[in-house]
Amino acid sequence: MESIFSVRRQKLIIGIIIMLFAGVIYAWSILKTPFVIGDNFTQLGMTYTIALTFFCIGSVLSGLISKQSTSSLRLVLSAMLMFSGFFLSSFLIVPLRETNNYTLLYMAYGVLGGMGMGIAYNTIISTMNMWYPDRRGFCSGLLITGFGLSALLIGRLLDTMGNSAAFGWNDTYIILAVTMGVVFIVAAAVIKPPPKGVTFPKPKKSKYKNQSDEPRDYTTSQMIKKPVFILIFLYATFLTATGSAAISFAGDIIKDVGAKGDIPVTIIGVIGVFNGIGRLTSGFLFDNIGIKKTQLISSTLAIIAPSIVVLALTSSSIPLGIAGLCLCGLSFGFAPTTCSVFASEYFGVKHFPLNFGILALILIPASFASALTGSIRADTGEFTMAFIIMAALALVGFVVNLGIKKPK
Repeated sequence: MESIFSVRRQKLIIGIIIMLFAGVIYAWSILKTPFVIGDNFTQLGMTYTIALTFFCIGSVLSGLISKQSTSSLRLVLSAMLMFSGFFLSSFLIVPLRETNNYTLLYMAYGVLGGMGMGIAYNTIISTMNMWYPDRRGFCSGLLITGFGLSALLIGRLLDTMGNSAAFGWNDTYIILAVTMGVVFIVAAAVIKPPPKGVTFPKPKKSKYKNQSDEPRDYTTSQMIKKPVFILIFLYATFLTATGSAAISFAGDIIKDVGAKGDIPVTIIGVIGVFNGIGRLTSGFLFDNIGIKKTQLISSTLAIIAPSIVVLALTSSSIPLGIAGLCLCGLSFGFAPTTCSVFASEYFGVKHFPLNFGILALILIPASFASALTGSIRADTGEFTMAFIIMAALALVGFVVNLGIKKPK
């Protein structure tokens, strides 16, 4: 038993490192730098929206083929897609300024890159959860923390490389493409399900009084017919919308409140840290205080975060801007762990990969918050109205949250 514990700890550490690279999708606020042309907030926001949309599609696709394919095969597929997406994006930096045609960028970064990261995300989390049936919140929280910290660790490095004379953005994108391909080929060799017949301990706290209380294994078809699924989907969507908008335009928002120098790039990384903290914290809370209390905390945080951003924008306060954006990142961090926990605790583990992928589709409607925010900024010259809308959606999410109950 001890050897299995040791193996799963090692795999979890490797999984966290690999998830750092999968989380590059959240570094768009940095990676969009070479594509900024005048006031093209709407087009850049749409690129991020498309990337998140196909991230979700990739996650669902991974779940759909999980029973007909191995985790290794899916990770190799993700490596090929990510390499292609970033490699092709490197060739669009100069032509985009001449043609102003964003279609190829949408296809390369958005479709190929987003789908590759989605396949990897679902595969790693669903495979690693097999190693931690006793601590799913802990496992998902740590993995998704690595995913969220990418903007700080990988994103800052990419920013330094892209703005340097030694590399420049074209070479940076090529290096990123090769790195992603190699990392996920390695992941394919390491991230695999536990051997058959391995016995893992039950949760330290007995969640179920008897076996009949354990969550029933719902098929995806059965899950989506449950009214509670709609409530969970809406709740998680509203929880995610603000974070999507904040991450996509964090550097621009902090500039609007008066920040200069290295602060905009630094705040993008700091949001990544708080995103990671939110994911880790939510995993801990789900395991230790339960779903309902954790939901109330996350719903309250989701209302407070955009409200502070609005105050920062109306008062041109850099401290409030930093605080609000950090809280947006923290709130955003609760959403992925929420989907993972709901998928397993409310709908069972037998069909977890696909059920989790379906719940991850929250990113599609939530990602339109980014496009909406960019459009409002382009039309009005400021982000204030966008975050007023985000606060209102979070309030609706709080009300929806009150109606969520475990399916019978």
